[in-house]
Amino acid sequence: MSKHRGGVEVSPDVAKVRRVTSRNVSFQQWQALLSNRTKRHRAGEFLVQGVRPITLAVHAGWPVRTLLYDASRPLSGWASDLLAKVTAVRVAVAPDLLRELGGKDDETPELLAVVAMPPDELSRIPVDASFLGVVFDRPTSPGNIGSVVRSVDAFGGSGVIVTGHAADPYDPKSVRASTGSLFTVPVVRVPSYREVLAWVESMRAQGVPLDILGTDESADVDLADHDLTRPSLIVVGNETQGLSAAWRAACDRVVKIPMMGSASSLNAANAATVALYEAVRQRSRTRE
Repeated sequence: MSKHRGGVEVSPDVAKVRRVTSRNVSFQQWQALLSNRTKRHRAGEFLVQGVRPITLAVHAGWPVRTLLYDASRPLSGWASDLLAKVTAVRVAVAPDLLRELGGKDDETPELLAVVAMPPDELSRIPVDASFLGVVFDRPTSPGNIGSVVRSVDAFGGSGVIVTGHAADPYDPKSVRASTGSLFTVPVVRVPSYREVLAWVESMRAQGVPLDILGTDESADVDLADHDLTRPSLIVVGNETQGLSAAWRAACDRVVKIPMMGSASSLNAANAATVALYEAVRQRSRTRE
C-alpha cells in the first residue's frame, strides 16, 4: 500500500528515505561533485542534472548510487517511475537545497542523480571496420568536450578519447553540453598520446586498418580530399594551441577545413563536427 508524504505518493520502500534539510555533510559532498574535480574523481561519481541525461544514464545501465528528489510536491510520472524502479539510495532534499544542486537559480529540479563513473579503459571503445572516433587533446573547456561527445553520438561514432592535462568530461558543463550523449558514447581519459598510439597499434595488429587523422588550419590537404571511409580516428587539438608536435608526428595525415570568411579558425568542437559529418557523407556515398 502506498503512503503519502509531503504531497508525494511513494512505495513503502521509498517512504524510508533519508532526509536532508540543511547544508550538512551529505549536501556538501554533493556540492563538491559539481565544483571540485579532485573530490569528484576520488569519490568515483558525479551529479547528473536534467531529465534526458538522467533517463539516458538509467537506460544505458550506468550505476545510479543516489537519487535526490523534492518531497515537497507531487512528482511527475517520470520521477516516480525512477524512484520506484532504480536501485539506489533515495534522499528527500529540501527544495532550496535541491535548487542549488540543480544549477538553475529560478528552477527547482524534481530529481537529481548521483552516478558512478566507468573505468578509463580504451577497451570500452568498440573498434571494427566502420570505426569513427575522436581524440580531443588537452581541451580546456568542459563544454567543448560535451559538444564533441554529442556530435560523435549524432554521427554514429564509436567513442571519444580525452588526452593530456584536460578539462573533465564529468564536469557538469560537459554533461549538460552532451545532452546525455555522455551515457551512450564511451568517453575515456588517458594521460598522453602514447597510450592511444599503443591502442591503435593493437587494433592494427588485429586486422583493423585504423587511420589517425589530424585537423589543422595550416595543413596542405583539404578534409574532403582525404578518404574517410576507412576506420578513422580524428584528432582535434587544444582550443588555443592546436595539435601538439607529438600528435602531429603521430598522425597518418593532417587535413584542413577550407574557410572562406575572416575567421582564422573554427571552434575545436565545431571542427570535430565538420570532420565527422564529412566522414559520414563519404561513407553514405559508398553505400549508394
